[in-house]
Amino acid sequence: MNQLFGSSFKKKTDKLPKKIRLALAERLRLFAYNPFDPALNNHKLHGERRHQRSINITGDWRLIFEQYDENTVRLIDIDTHPNLYGS
Repeated sequence: MNQLFGSSFKKKTDKLPKKIRLALAERLRLFAYNPFDPALNNHKLHGERRHQRSINITGDWRLIFEQYDENTVRLIDIDTHPNLYGS
C-alpha cells in the first residue's frame, strides 16, 4: 500500500513521544498488510471529516487518513482522541 504523508502529519510525527512513534510504526506496518485488521478499528468519520477514515494507534491516539484508491492513502493527522474530535 502506498502511504503518502501530508506535511502537517510529518511535522506532528517528529514531535511525538518515542512510545507513540514506535506504536505508530507498528500500526502502519499492520495497516499496510491488512488495513481492516480488527486491532486498527478502521472506520469512516462523520460530519466535516466524512471523506476521511481513522485507525487506532494506542488506546487514546488516532491517525486520520484519506483513501485515494485501493492501494493509496494520504495520512493527514495524528493526535489524541480529544484533540482530534473535541470529546
